[in-house]
Amino acid sequence: MRSDTWIWVAVAAIMGFLFLPIVIIIAYAFSAAPIPAWPITGFALHWFADTWNDDEIRQALTLSVEVAMLATTMAILLGTLAAMAVARMKSAAKEVVSFIAVLPIALPGILTGMALASYFAFWGLNLSFWTIVAGHATFCVVIVYNNVIARLRRMPRSLTEASADLGADAFLTFRRVQLPMMASAIGAGALLAFALSFDEVIVTTFTAGAQNTLPLWIFGAIRLGQKLPEVNVTVFAIILFTAVPVLLAQKLIGESGRVAR
Repeated sequence: MRSDTWIWVAVAAIMGFLFLPIVIIIAYAFSAAPIPAWPITGFALHWFADTWNDDEIRQALTLSVEVAMLATTMAILLGTLAAMAVARMKSAAKEVVSFIAVLPIALPGILTGMALASYFAFWGLNLSFWTIVAGHATFCVVIVYNNVIARLRRMPRSLTEASADLGADAFLTFRRVQLPMMASAIGAGALLAFALSFDEVIVTTFTAGAQNTLPLWIFGAIRLGQKLPEVNVTVFAIILFTAVPVLLAQKLIGESGRVAR
């Protein structure tokens, strides 16, 4: 067998390993049975209407979207500022600061969640909508930071120097030179941060209190064995929903690479 054939066989095996479970859960969303089982004996669409009309699911969806939007907004601001600050550093502390900046996403989620819960308890803060936002922002900032710092490292320094030579101050240079070149990296980071926040479970468990985001609702329903057809439909919808920002982010990252070259 030719070497390129083996490569395609390996690729197919890897893709099957990664995506076959997703295909099965999507198929379950169309199953007529109230309890998912294989093989599927019949298909139905009424579970989609039942899911949409479930107030608990709609409230959880609204909460997830609101949290993701606010966490992403914070990530754009803090992640971009952090990346610009690190990019300007020239001392040996630059790598240390960069390591500290990406540490939240490198730590296991359960450690981050426990640390945040302890921090909120230390200050006497009740778990609420804002504690969820703060928890999600800790790792969303890293996503934006990584994208922007990578872009800044590829950005020719001569452009900002030329802007300064032409009389532009720091703010004008940022607005006219740096920001347009960073825009695609910021956009890609924001889209990925939104998708990551929307899907987050572990950190949310420690920061949500009595509130239910959509992933928490799914986790609770599966654990209790309740509303399993609605769970399958919800998972199918989340797959479609989160695929959009990931695909857009991939496109922006590609465009950012072309601009850098």
